Amino acid sequence: MLILLAFIIVFHITSAALLFISTIDNAWWVGDNFSTDVWRMCSTNTSTCMAITDEFNEYQSIQAVQAAMVLSTIFCCVAFLIFILQLFRLKQGERFVLTSIIQLLSCLCVMIAASIYTDRHEELHQSHGYSMEVSKGQYGYSFVLAWIAFAFTLISGVMYLVLRKRK
Repeated sequence: MLILLAFIIVFHITSAALLFISTIDNAWWVGDNFSTDVWRMCSTNTSTCMAITDEFNEYQSIQAVQAAMVLSTIFCCVAFLIFILQLFRLKQGERFVLTSIIQLLSCLCVMIAASIYTDRHEELHQSHGYSMEVSKGQYGYSFVLAWIAFAFTLISGVMYLVLRKRK
């Protein structure tokens, strides 16, 4: 049981780390001389970054992605804290339902963010607010990490739903 508990804790911490990296790191959309995410666009040639503001087309979509990723990260961290509290408070034989619900909410938020970005990426990168041509890029590793974090939070949420507190 102790090995299973250690595995679940490591799995949850990995999910949170993936969410933090994909939310913060500047690599959702990359090209030869630029990288952009949901917060800013950076030129690798001049090492300058420009914040994405309301002058960009589809700024509302970017804000939705930002909000969903931040919520997902917060839900994942809250789920971990509630899991630790429930570990010591639940009676033997009870399930970690509250932890599972919050972790599944985190899963839903990251899925919404990555889905919006996937659907709107063409319009997002056609904006005249960018200082360079970014439409000829490709998805970066932060975008891929967001989808991996979706899978991890889904698996972790289901694991908490099935997990019973045992001795």
